[in-house]
Amino acid sequence: MNYVTYGGVTIGICLLAWQGITWWPGRKQLLKDPVKHASALAPFLLSWAYGALTTLGVGGLIGTASSAVLGLSNWLGDAALVWGVGGRARTLAARPTFVPLSAPGVAIVLILTVALVAAVKTSRYSGEIKRGAWCGICLGTSASVAGFAAVPLALAANWLGDQAYGAF
Repeated sequence: MNYVTYGGVTIGICLLAWQGITWWPGRKQLLKDPVKHASALAPFLLSWAYGALTTLGVGGLIGTASSAVLGLSNWLGDAALVWGVGGRARTLAARPTFVPLSAPGVAIVLILTVALVAAVKTSRYSGEIKRGAWCGICLGTSASVAGFAAVPLALAANWLGDQAYGAF
């Protein structure tokens, strides 16, 4: 498992800020049709959940890709913090413990990977989906509120896997 640094969390929060600012329809529009505007966040949020799940002990190609994205984000964020604002590099911002995925939970992540790839290939929300997955990878193991969201996600994936594979 690759742990997130302050630089990686900074990249994740930047992605989150980008999404929030580009999504924001304005107060009047949001009050006029809140369901429509809130549903526009669904592709980002669902792919964020997927990205967070891939950081929770998934191995193989998916885990390696997730770890590489997190490592690159850590490096980019640390470089931006050191050279951009004079911060310190490689300071861990990870949760001390995490809920690992069970074997059926990992199978659910594989199924979600196929769905995510199909969505990226066919959806008009391709950018939001990619940005959400990247943001989830960066924030999934952080010690922030976003990191705490990974716990119920892991429990849900494990439960869903147990239900799906326990039924056969």
